[in-house]
Amino acid sequence: MDTLGAPVTIQIGRNLTDLPGCPLYHPDLEQAADCLVWDKHGKSLEFKELYRNKKAIVVFVRNFLCYTCKEYVEDLAKIPKSFLEKADARLIVIGQSSYLHIQAFCSLTGYPHEIYVDPDRAIYSKLGLKKGENSTSSAGNPHVKSNLITGSIKSMWRAMMSPAFDFQGDPAQQGGAVIVGPGNKVHFLHRDMNRLDQASITSLLQHAGVQPVHFGSKPKILEV
Repeated sequence: MDTLGAPVTIQIGRNLTDLPGCPLYHPDLEQAADCLVWDKHGKSLEFKELYRNKKAIVVFVRNFLCYTCKEYVEDLAKIPKSFLEKADARLIVIGQSSYLHIQAFCSLTGYPHEIYVDPDRAIYSKLGLKKGENSTSSAGNPHVKSNLITGSIKSMWRAMMSPAFDFQGDPAQQGGAVIVGPGNKVHFLHRDMNRLDQASITSLLQHAGVQPVHFGSKPKILEV
């Protein structure tokens, strides 16, 4: 089987760097493949089942109460299913809370695509996703609309109003994104350095071969 092909993209600091000629293989993915995730019904399956037969954009969020995650997933919700189907790709969000919080988070964000949880953060750990943050510089993150103060207040209020007062995950855990499959082929990997460091969704769609989506508040201008 040919293991060479398109470049793997990994993160070096804040930069995403192509490594031409590298195998479409990542050792961290192999370690995470057999870990379990749970769906909204509490049914478990192995992580590798999410990308065994189809390319998958997998986004790991910090926790379901994080305002940056909420606003980021609200933009993921804008991606039409037809765009994903045309590219033969899946879009998957993975959180780190109990599966009992999935439905409320989807209702809050309007997210209609696949979503699972990794409550033990086993996949987060094996993929090397960061714990803690040294700064909260956003570098102009287009998907986060709230500032740190108002966003944090909103997160705390949602925690207080939750049926079970918890943060729906470890607040110190950072997220990331990987484009993988079919099979053990990694096309793109981004590890968030802080809560505002999510990969550009436009970049994710581009690497996955999915039609671009306009996320800005201003009307899109089409060139004719």
